[in-house]
Amino acid sequence: MSFHQLNDHCYYYHSSVNIGYVNQGTRGVLIDAGIDRSSVKKVLKELKKRELPLTHLFITHAHADHYGGAAYIQEQYDVHTIAPVFEEAILRNPSLEPLYLFGGNDPLPELQNKFLQGPPVRIDEVVNEGPLEVGSIPVEAFLLPGHSYNQIALKIDGILYAADSYFSKDTLHKHKIPYITDASMTIESLKRLLTIPCKGALPGHGEYEEDPCETIEQNIVYHQKLLDWLRSYIKEAKAVTHEEIVADMCAHYDVQAPQLSQWLLYRTAVTAYLVGLKKAALIEDCIVDNRWMFYPLLHTEDV
Repeated sequence: MSFHQLNDHCYYYHSSVNIGYVNQGTRGVLIDAGIDRSSVKKVLKELKKRELPLTHLFITHAHADHYGGAAYIQEQYDVHTIAPVFEEAILRNPSLEPLYLFGGNDPLPELQNKFLQGPPVRIDEVVNEGPLEVGSIPVEAFLLPGHSYNQIALKIDGILYAADSYFSKDTLHKHKIPYITDASMTIESLKRLLTIPCKGALPGHGEYEEDPCETIEQNIVYHQKLLDWLRSYIKEAKAVTHEEIVADMCAHYDVQAPQLSQWLLYRTAVTAYLVGLKKAALIEDCIVDNRWMFYPLLHTEDV
């Protein structure tokens, strides 16, 4: 983990999960909280060393790697904690994350781990998109769903803390099938990112860039490549079950998910691309003999 100052007010801590920080006078805002107390302790130690205040905590979305250290921060500091609409419900009730990943069944004990479920977080303020004040610090909040249902990115003093609305190139290739919930919404959010003027942007995973446009465009290309592969696969198969699609797409991209928690994340990601194709009216689906089946939807150019 390393500490970087971007301008007079904006900082970030670079690690496997980036954490933002903004200071104006007696106000200090932490943006996300890392995966657990051990990771956020390093951040708090750095703030104390530099005599920087911590009065507010903003959590961009309710994935455990971004909020797992929040409860520890609340134990150590009197922080006003802010989160987006809907995401806040999961932050208050973290068991909802393994619950929805497990399809609504009571999660098995092996799913109740720090990667899928952090400690509960007290939320003092719930916000949506638009201009905000965090303490006395002016903030622009942008709703960028697709990776999480109501994820919000923040622009403060020209710096865009983009959360997981886009990934670094290394992160995309590392995960092969990146975790998203809806491919169409993901791509729409990426296109919107290209229209947000900023002096620099920080993704939740990856490097800070003064001009993130190339990386954002590469994200669009990457997701489109996965959509194209999946559409071709379904077209060739003519009829294929959801379970077969998950297995075959993971096999094609050499994804190894031996644990149930890993497999559930990839199942959600693969389904997100199916959702994208269905929304674009490029495939169709129905239930046949109690199996979820997918079929190509032929267009004029396919005939």
